Parts: sequence; structure tokens; C-alpha cells
Amino acid sequence: MVSRKKLVWGVLVALSVFGAAGFFYFRNNKSAKQSFEEVRASRGTISSSVSTTGAVEPQTRVKIQSSVGGRIEEILVEEGRLVKKGEVLAMLSSTERAALLDAAKLQGKSEQSYWQKVYKETAVIAPMAGQVIVRSVDPGQTVTTNDSLFVLSDRLLVKAYVDETDIGRVKVGQHAIIGLDAYPEIKVNGVVGHIYYESHLQNNVNIYNVDVVPDRIPDVFRSGMSANIEIIVQQKSNALLLPVAAVQSRNGKMVVLQRRRDKPEEVRYKSVQTGLQDDAHIEILEGLTDSSVVLLPDTSFVLPGKKGGANPFMPQRNRTR
Repeated sequence: MVSRKKLVWGVLVALSVFGAAGFFYFRNNKSAKQSFEEVRASRGTISSSVSTTGAVEPQTRVKIQSSVGGRIEEILVEEGRLVKKGEVLAMLSSTERAALLDAAKLQGKSEQSYWQKVYKETAVIAPMAGQVIVRSVDPGQTVTTNDSLFVLSDRLLVKAYVDETDIGRVKVGQHAIIGLDAYPEIKVNGVVGHIYYESHLQNNVNIYNVDVVPDRIPDVFRSGMSANIEIIVQQKSNALLLPVAAVQSRNGKMVVLQRRRDKPEEVRYKSVQTGLQDDAHIEILEGLTDSSVVLLPDTSFVLPGKKGGANPFMPQRNRTR
């Protein structure tokens, strides 16, 4: 019974101590007022965009195989080379020709030269104009009709992966900005060229592929590179802008904080109508003008100084008894 009374008295003493501490703190700081930063609305350009990732891929990728099996005699192109339709990429000896030439070589140069003229090589020809992005063979290598010798691409584009929640905002013809993970300093403008009709499941989310066609192809572009794409959904110039932090939602309305004209020391909420928003700014459609000044609350935390008084329960030196 005695221990229970001690516990009750201990709780009462603790509450008294904390209550006294709060009293002294708020009494010494009751004159403190919240400070604000004044921000003036400004004109500028703002855009709404869909940001996503993707990869550099060929628009048309053609794998070139030989019509006959045999031995590669000569390679006439290298990776990165631009070729025309019908251009010879390599020369190949069929299996029969390669065996015949090897046998004739043992009989002398004249015999070998004769069969080289009589039995012509087989040419590997480019079926379209484009760039050689893969060369899989070397001279002297034996290949079959199933082996891929070269891969041609008519041009490189960026395939963006767009979430189904954003695909409704993406339209063919919209401007886009392309960046590469490997070369973050390079930015390339592009345009949405095609939106695929079928989705695929990725991390339990439906993803639609979107072809973004670059305005130019830098030399550093390589098939398979990871890319960051920003598709500009809507853009406005000469819009009235405020920092995002200056606008807040209150009772279902968008409002800003302003000083009262009749009492500048007091503040009030002003309703506004907003438009586009990006990471830094928000568009004001109605409620403010170019000369309007709004307030940003100072959210920085400052410990009480000398003017704010000291905590009487903290240890102090040379304290009068």
C-alpha cells in the first residue's frame, strides 16, 4: 500500500515539473511571432511532362544470314559503317568451292588460280540501306545457313516504357527530351512517333512501349543503351508562376498566404485557381496579378536564444541560491 502511494506521488511530481517547464518556456517565448519570406509572382515557361526510362533500339533490325554454308573469304564492312541497299558486305566460298580450292592449292598456284576464276565466290549483299550494328564473323571462319553474319539497322530510336496510368496523356507528335545514362551531359530532342497497342507486365504493372524518334543521332548512341525520357505533355509560356511551396490546399480550395492591406502585421488566406505544375513552380490562372506578393512560412527551427529565456530546469553555472 505504501509503495502504491509513493508511485502516485511520483507521477504527480513529474507532471508538476513538466508543467512548470512548459509554463516558463511559453511565457518567455509568447512574444515570438512566426516569420515569413515574401515572394513575388513572376512570368515564365512551365510544362507538364511524363518522365520515364527506356532503351536505345533499332527501328528496323535485320539479321543477315548466308544462303549457302561455307567459308568466309573477305569482310568488306565494319561495325558502324553506313551501307546502301545491294552493297556487298562479304565474300564467301561455298563448302564445295572451299574444298576444291584447298585441293587445287596442293597442285600449284596455276591450278588454284584457274579454279578461283572458274568457280566464283558467293556475295553477301545488304538487303536494305542502313548501318552495320553487328558483325559476327571473321575471314576464314566457317558458317552455316543458320548463322547470323551481320545485323543492319535503318536508324536508332528510343523505346520508352510508359506506365498505363500515364499512357492516356501521351500522344503521337509530342515533343520529348532524351538523355543517356552513359552520357548525362548529352540531351537530344525527339518526338513521339508510335504508341504500341499491346502492353506487357513488368513488376505487376502494365507497361506500354512508346517509340521516341530523335531529331539527330549522336555518334555515342549505341543499341541497348539505357535512356531517360521526358515527354512534354503540355507547355505554356508567359505563365504567372509561384513556387510550389507558396500554394497549399485548405478546405478543398487552393490558397496562398498574404498580408492584410488594412493591417500589414496580420496575414490572410487568398483563394487562387491553379494550372500546370512541375517540380519547382505552379501556374496561377486566377486570383493573383504580376504585382502580387505572397508569403512563404519560415519553417526553419531555431533554438531559443538569450532573449527567449533559459530553461530553469537545465544545469547552470554560478546560479544564486
